[in-house]
Amino acid sequence: MATAPRGLLFGTAGVPFSAADDSTVAGIERIKAIGLDGQEIEFVQGVKMGLETAAKVRAKAESLGVRLSVHAPYHINFNSENPGIRLQSRERLLKTARVGAACGASSAVFHAAFYGKDPPAKAYAAVRSELAEVQSIVRTERLGIDLRVETMGKRSQFGSLDEVLSLCRDVDGLKPCLDFAHLYAREGRVNGYRQFERVLAKVARKLGARALRDAHIHIAGIHFGDKGEIKHLDLEETEFRTDEWLQVLRDLGVEGLVICESPNLEADAVMLKKLYQAQGAD
Repeated sequence: MATAPRGLLFGTAGVPFSAADDSTVAGIERIKAIGLDGQEIEFVQGVKMGLETAAKVRAKAESLGVRLSVHAPYHINFNSENPGIRLQSRERLLKTARVGAACGASSAVFHAAFYGKDPPAKAYAAVRSELAEVQSIVRTERLGIDLRVETMGKRSQFGSLDEVLSLCRDVDGLKPCLDFAHLYAREGRVNGYRQFERVLAKVARKLGARALRDAHIHIAGIHFGDKGEIKHLDLEETEFRTDEWLQVLRDLGVEGLVICESPNLEADAVMLKKLYQAQGAD
């Protein structure tokens, strides 16, 4: 699997708005120009990139030292009662991993499932079984990319912190994507130094301290209600305690890639990186 970076890197979910055009290559060039470190390629509406383009993306990212990840299509549900949807979900995730690997991406992030009418334990068993099959193929093909199951913000979605960490223990090679905005929205209380610290301590306890040296993190402002996430917000429009969150990441020596998903995409990502660096200068 891809080697974890040293230190904490910052990037955007998709091509920065200020890029010359909406291509991934232009996005990588803009990431470098504004002093960021990474970009998550958004395949959320389908993997439409060919291998020839992927090779160009890889070459550009390697030449500029920009770290890449990819995000799988939203249309994945490993707990669907429809066998055809489960099979399509496998293929979508595998295609994401294959094209992501061709791009040189280190991680492929995905949303695993919905509970539907099933209790969480039944959904967990179904998701675990499906992901074990997908992970086996990824290993067999030696793709060299980490599959990362994301913590989810809606209570109807499979993906609590405990579910994600348990899956990563049960499915060999699977890793977490820690979306702190989603964690806050799902329960309405993961918002403060001690709460952030407890989340990361649980990750280390369940997956080992090495998981904090190879983290993949999503962040945005968040608006939520009784059922969890409603929409993303700019970081300055939210009650999320960004300064405390960054301080915990620094204090615990977390390393990896932070992907900003706020509507104020690259501006918020740059702000996060500057705040993090300023904390280290204190």
